[in-house]
Amino acid sequence: MTGPQLLPGAVVPPLERSFPITRLVAYAGATWDWHRLHYDTAYAGARDLAAPVVDGQVFGALLAEQLLDWLGPACVLRSLHFRFARPVFAGESVRCVGRVTAVDGRLVTVEQSVEVLGPRARTAVAPAGALVELREPADGP
Repeated sequence: MTGPQLLPGAVVPPLERSFPITRLVAYAGATWDWHRLHYDTAYAGARDLAAPVVDGQVFGALLAEQLLDWLGPACVLRSLHFRFARPVFAGESVRCVGRVTAVDGRLVTVEQSVEVLGPRARTAVAPAGALVELREPADGP
């Protein structure tokens, strides 16, 4: 991807995901993180939580996915940072948003965040962002 789409201020296409309890259980199995906080409704309720909490590491994966989907296979994620602002609960949906803040040759700096959608809308992850290197297909690792 080149040209005016990668000027500072360019908007990264949003990425949306929902988190039904079945997805949280599948994620727990994939990551071997079986803490009950992430799938057990009664356990979460006993701790005054609205529902099980989405595992935080999923947000790093979503932020990376958003950029890789947008920039394609020639994109190399050089760094990624994010800070949790508020929890996301089972049954909620999120949207990853971002914009380009700087372009220096093949290096693209992106500012991102994760927003919870729906009646309890809020920022879940911010600040967040990445440094991406754009390579030619023949460049290799």
